[in-house]
Amino acid sequence: MRREDGSAVDARLIDVCFRDPGGRSRQVPWLEAAQVIPFEDFPAVRPFQVRHGRRIAPGWWWSSTAGRLVMYGSGVMRTQLMLLDRDPAVVALACRPVELVWREGRRTVGRAPQLMARLQDGSGLFLDCVGRSGLSAQLAARARVVADAAEAVGWSYRLAGPPDPVLVANVRWLAGYRHPRYAAGPWMSAVLEAFASPRPAVEGVYGLGDPIAVWPAVFHALWSGVLRVRLDEPLHERAVVCLARQEAEAA
Repeated sequence: MRREDGSAVDARLIDVCFRDPGGRSRQVPWLEAAQVIPFEDFPAVRPFQVRHGRRIAPGWWWSSTAGRLVMYGSGVMRTQLMLLDRDPAVVALACRPVELVWREGRRTVGRAPQLMARLQDGSGLFLDCVGRSGLSAQLAARARVVADAAEAVGWSYRLAGPPDPVLVANVRWLAGYRHPRYAAGPWMSAVLEAFASPRPAVEGVYGLGDPIAVWPAVFHALWSGVLRVRLDEPLHERAVVCLARQEAEAA
């Protein structure tokens, strides 16, 4: 691992700071804590600030993955949180639950990754949102330390730039139907049968009956990944929809 001046940082000398469910601040060695502590269950290590003049303030995202509200600090965090919430490899989510700290000479420095995800294999993912202008030299150096610290325990670290706006718009629409209540009722099995062969979405929906009742079940299936559609093109009623397993077999 590297400090800002390029010298190595020993992973054994990195600590992790967090607030436990009781709100108490704790600081423990990172290499030990990463294997046993469920950071995804903890609140933000520091409160999110409200910046006057900003269009989007801190808020809450209901996570279909976690089945609970997750607090975010900005609009870009909310977007990445939404995309992770739909990722089938993710089983739990949190925004800025930890800060990694280490010594550089006489001073203590740190970095609190903006998002954390727990993955199906038990490992973790740290993610930081990067604007179009990129990171400053100082933040880039600290990000490299976080990346190496994550790698040392079998985790991963991602710097996420601005995502494709078409993808974001499509996923945001589907996210409106992410709650499991849209999978309830008699429609879901019929929806899957209707798209047993790839076909335009509107044909499958109108073939089932009342579109006002059927569309929400289709959108939920697309959010959850049971049905597939291209998300790099604008969604429309004639977008071709298929079962996820058909797409996998074709690949």
